[in-house]
Amino acid sequence: MKVILQQEVKKLGLKGDIIEVSEGYARNYLLLQKLAIPATATNINNASQQKASEERKQQRVLDEANLMAAQMSKVEVTIKVKMGEAGKLFGSVTSKDIAEALCAQHKIEIDKRKIDLKEAIKAVGTYPVLIKLHPEISAQIQVHIIA
Repeated sequence: MKVILQQEVKKLGLKGDIIEVSEGYARNYLLLQKLAIPATATNINNASQQKASEERKQQRVLDEANLMAAQMSKVEVTIKVKMGEAGKLFGSVTSKDIAEALCAQHKIEIDKRKIDLKEAIKAVGTYPVLIKLHPEISAQIQVHIIA
């Protein structure tokens, strides 16, 4: 029996896949749990339209991320910090500080979890910082730390 999966099922397939399973498995498990629907002509057409719509949506998100990455590569952020006597910072500059500075200086709101710092910044200088805009796309900005 052919069915269209409504969600991912382990060892069978992903949402929207049209698969062939035994009639008992389809009737007694997949259809009862609402994990699949029968593969009629109408349902197949609806599934293909949903898949096309999802692909267009993901392409639009990818295009927006590309545009944002092009704009972000030109951005430079300056963060003022307190210094100790030996030239060391009080504390360190974290991704949260960089996100707040981006919002304040350039009106760009980025989640602090998307800012990729290998380790916290603990000295004055200029540092390249990677920002993940999309799983496939990232941009690099310059962060200037001044006393």
